[in-house]
Amino acid sequence: MKIDSVFEGGGVKGIGLVGAACCLEDKGCHIENFAGTSAGSMIASLLAVGYNSKELKDIVVNIDYNKFLDKTFLYDFKPTSLISKGVSLIKDKGIYSGDAIEEFMRNLFVKKGKTKFKDISENGKSHLKIIASDITKGDMLILPDDLKKYEIDPMEFDIARAVRMSISIPLYFKPVVLKYKDKTSLIVDGGILSNYPIWIFDVEEIPKWPTIGMKLISNSSSYNAKGNNKFIPFLLDVNRAMLNKNEEVYVRNKDWVRTIPIPTLGVNTTDFDISKEMSLKLFDSGYKSAEKFLSKWNFNEYKKRYRNGK
Repeated sequence: MKIDSVFEGGGVKGIGLVGAACCLEDKGCHIENFAGTSAGSMIASLLAVGYNSKELKDIVVNIDYNKFLDKTFLYDFKPTSLISKGVSLIKDKGIYSGDAIEEFMRNLFVKKGKTKFKDISENGKSHLKIIASDITKGDMLILPDDLKKYEIDPMEFDIARAVRMSISIPLYFKPVVLKYKDKTSLIVDGGILSNYPIWIFDVEEIPKWPTIGMKLISNSSSYNAKGNNKFIPFLLDVNRAMLNKNEEVYVRNKDWVRTIPIPTLGVNTTDFDISKEMSLKLFDSGYKSAEKFLSKWNFNEYKKRYRNGK
């Protein structure tokens, strides 16, 4: 079965997305187009350049997530560190650079020989869509398409750079600076405006194949509610509250029926010290969730109910 796929953002919880993707592959689904936000953009892009889901499992289960963080500033939320944190946030607009993630992703793309959007495109149309946010203009960006607005050739743009834009959680990672003409835009996490772009491949006519999304379902409490009074968890609580509210408003019934809900087993977005055992459980959660979804999914019924199909 041919499908388009959408991967929600969710940091370390994204391991569950890989489990779902693995199940879809095992059950004979061929993904034609890929889309994702934040961590979802990492998964979507790796699949788009040619990694299969089992290769992806090996990557996400064995990686040391802490290497993505350049801890150049104090982590604890202590009065003595407030001044230095304030200065760094004002100067750099983020605690961590994001360089490590971009380099990590680029190295993986190089192994498949596909580093630019032109390498995963047909007739100038990319099979991969990545969501980012231009906080200078207040616009949502669909990459690579919207790069034309900045007089940048979408096909020549680095996929790794686009992923970095999408994962740049405000205040947590430094925004990516996009310069064009005599102007500058700051690009950050796409989740601010659309953490789950399930709509992205929709067409006005009846679709030839379905879009299936993978959404991370969390019932974990906030970082600070757990007694964690550190600075970074505080920032993550602010961001998570914003993203969750956004999804409550915009995910509709017709979108839920084409969504694989993946329980995240209490794992939080920035649980960078996650054990291999927990990673495997999260992967299995995604796999089993996709199995359950596919056992009930009927594309013809979906078209009849929501797309006026016959």
